[in-house]
This record gives sequence, structure tokens and C-alpha cells, in this order.
Amino acid sequence: MALVRADQATAKKRQPKPVEYNILLTATLCLLAAGAVMVYSASSARTLLESGGDGTGYLVKYVVYGAIGLVVMQALARGGGLDFVRRITPGLLAIALVLLVAVKLPGVGVRINGAQRWLSAGPLQFQPSELMKLALVLYAVSLLAAHPSKLRGLVSLRSPLLIVSCAAIVLIASQPDLGTALVIVFTLFTLLLVAGVPMRVLYTMAGIAAAIVLVFVLIEPYRAARLTAFLNPWAHSDSIGFQSVQGQIALGSGGLFGVGLGESVQKVFYLPEAHTDFILAVIGEELGVAGICGVLFLYGLIGYAGLRTAKAAATRYAQLLAAGLTALILCQALLNVSAVLGIAPLTGVPLPFISSGSSSLLVLLATMGLLLNVATRSMSHLAALPEQDSDLVDARGSGRVQSADSGRRDGRARGARAGGRRAAEGGRG
Repeated sequence: MALVRADQATAKKRQPKPVEYNILLTATLCLLAAGAVMVYSASSARTLLESGGDGTGYLVKYVVYGAIGLVVMQALARGGGLDFVRRITPGLLAIALVLLVAVKLPGVGVRINGAQRWLSAGPLQFQPSELMKLALVLYAVSLLAAHPSKLRGLVSLRSPLLIVSCAAIVLIASQPDLGTALVIVFTLFTLLLVAGVPMRVLYTMAGIAAAIVLVFVLIEPYRAARLTAFLNPWAHSDSIGFQSVQGQIALGSGGLFGVGLGESVQKVFYLPEAHTDFILAVIGEELGVAGICGVLFLYGLIGYAGLRTAKAAATRYAQLLAAGLTALILCQALLNVSAVLGIAPLTGVPLPFISSGSSSLLVLLATMGLLLNVATRSMSHLAALPEQDSDLVDARGSGRVQSADSGRRDGRARGARAGGRRAAEGGRG
């Protein structure tokens, strides 16, 4: 018996990873490699001129947090990671809410550039809103998978999912961090759409969300100014539209193949937040349209493999989880790219896996670890099915094997029974 178990364990280890797993892992590693190169390129010259040294401060920080994030990703990608995360989801959500409240307390939250979004412990800083993004997705998936009846209408969705989500979004938007709040809104909207919520309910929720966002824009003058600058940034090029204009100049200077890696001019004292929010503009200047298309292609691979993973998932929980995690990554990428290209207002969200940002990088790598876990478990589930029934899995997602003759009381095949009846009738004739 021990030898049989050992052989089974060895066979499980030798089982090849599904193609979705390999695509997700490859795209993530390519984005991390591009991020390390571009963070150094976008930050080295400015930090060298401002504070001296060798200009590698942001690169070292990115590499350290990226290495920690990769360890977390591999830990969550292992077989038991998904079950563990499902058990700790309520506690994770509670911790995220407590930290969001703590950020608002005087003397506890750290204010940077007019926004109070961080908690600090010595040289380390953490942004609780990044943790809340992942916690809300995990909580919504658990609730929607366990209680499908809550998908019928707005009233049934109201408690507790919408209450918890609205509380978290209001806390994040009041920091102020409207960009992260929008990422959460778009991600949850996509998750509810995948879960099967009726379109009339989604339209109602979208209208309510748009009204809330409009209120937040109007009550703060700087947000209204950002919207005005988005409509015509060149008319405000010396004030609120400065960053958008400099980003467009950087993109226009790059042309098709860019001015060369490390040769950007805009990143030195012209383009604010070149290594974080606007790192795509530096990519466009140094590597041109080809570089931007390469980055978008990698995000496209994540979207493709993530949706295939959701389709092949063994349970409803895994299906919704893969869809929600994929939406979280892509919604953040879409908001950042749209803002840099000038087709959406500035949101202040980092470009996933590429921008410098310790909290975002750690949370996104943990997100990818869970997505890899779902991909691995889907393949393990299919491999465990009997060979003759492997093609009868219900959409590769319900986890139930449906036999073509499962409803027959006598267990005989429908074709054989029909053939017997015809033979008997022929004999009587």
C-alpha cells in the first residue's frame, strides 16, 4: 500500500502543467523582467541627480518585493493554497477593513502628496486598499458560489455583498484613492456578470455606481479639475494637465520603435511619477509603439489563459475565482493604459507587475498565485476522471460526470434497448 501511494505521488509530481498554467507563468515573468528594466530606466537618472548615489534605489526595492511576491505566488500556487485561502477569506476581509479605518486615524495613516493611503512601520510602507481589492474578490466569489439564489435581484444582492463592498469603496475613495475604488467597481461588475446576474440588475448597479462616482468628483475641486484637464489637457498644460501633456509628448517622441532603451528625455524632471503611474509613457518613448504592443500582448495572454482557466475549472467556486482574479488584473491594467494614452482621466493606479509599488506588486503576485492554483487543480481534476468518461464532463466546469444513459432504471444502454425492441417486433412480425 505504501508503495502504491508513493507511485501515485510520484505520478502526480510528474504530471505536466496545463498550457494555461504555462502561459500565465510565462507572461507574469516577462512582465516582471520588463518591470525591473523599466523601473531602473525611469528612476535612475532622476534619483541620481536629486539625491546622488548610484540611482538603483527603486530597482533594488522592486527586486526585493518582487522576490518576496514570487515566493508568495509559488506558495499559493501549490495544491492546498486554494482551500487555505477560502478558509481565511472572512478574516482577511476583516483585517483589510480594520486597516482601511486605521489609515484614516490621525497619527496612524501616512500622508504623501496630499493623500492619506499608507500605513508605516519604520522604512516599510503598506497600502491597505491593495489588500482590500483581493479580499473583496475572494469574499464575493465565496458568497456567490455558496448562495446562487442571491443572484436573482438587487435586493437579494444587497446583503451582505453590496453593503460590505460599498463600505470598502467609500473608505478607499475618501483617502482619496478614486482609482483603486474604480478598479474594485469594474472587477466586481465583471464578476457579477460572469456569475449570471441579470442584466437589468447590472444596469441598475452601474447607474448607482456612476452617480456615486459623480458625487465624489464634484465634492472635490481637484477631481473636477482632473476631469476638465482630461477633456482638454493642453489648455491646462502648466497646471492640472501637466502630467497628461508630458505623457503624450513622451509617447509621441517614441515613434514606432522608440528612441532607445534608457534614452528617454521626459523621465528626467519633465514627467511626474515616471516609474509608477506613467511608466507606460517611458516605455512608449524608449521602445515606441512596438514596446507598448508587447506589453499589451502579455496582458492579452493573461486574459486568454485566465478565461480558459475559468472555463476548465472543476467547481463553481474555482470558476468564479479564476474569472474574478483575471478581471482584477486586467481592469487595473486597462485603467492605467487608458489614462496614459489620454482616453480616460488620470486615476493614479500602477501598471500591474511593471510599475514600482511594493503593495501592488505583492498583492498582484499573490493574485497570480491563486490563478495558477486554479489552473493546476483543473488539470488534476480532469486527470482523475475515468478515461471513458473524460469527454462527458459538463462544460469542464461543473465537476459532475454526466453519463449518457444515467436516467435508465435498468442501467442498460439506450441504443441496445431500442435495438432489442426492434428485434422483438421483427420476430413477432
